[in-house]
Amino acid sequence: MCIAFPFEVIKIDNDEALVQYKGVEMMVSVSLLEDVVLGDYVLVHAGCAIEKLDKEEGKKTEELFNSILNLNL
Repeated sequence: MCIAFPFEVIKIDNDEALVQYKGVEMMVSVSLLEDVVLGDYVLVHAGCAIEKLDKEEGKKTEELFNSILNLNL
């Protein structure tokens, strides 16, 4: 099973974007997506943005991941 994490786009440079989630920043390829702009949320897997989320869906997905990460299993 593969997991893609929601990251917010904070900088764009051609086909690459600087994204962040919970203070972690990384450069990812956005060449698979069209019309990525600052503030968009993208799902990232293996260094590639594979899907663009609208801002509301991105925030909900981020909240879901935050609650999963806070579980004490």
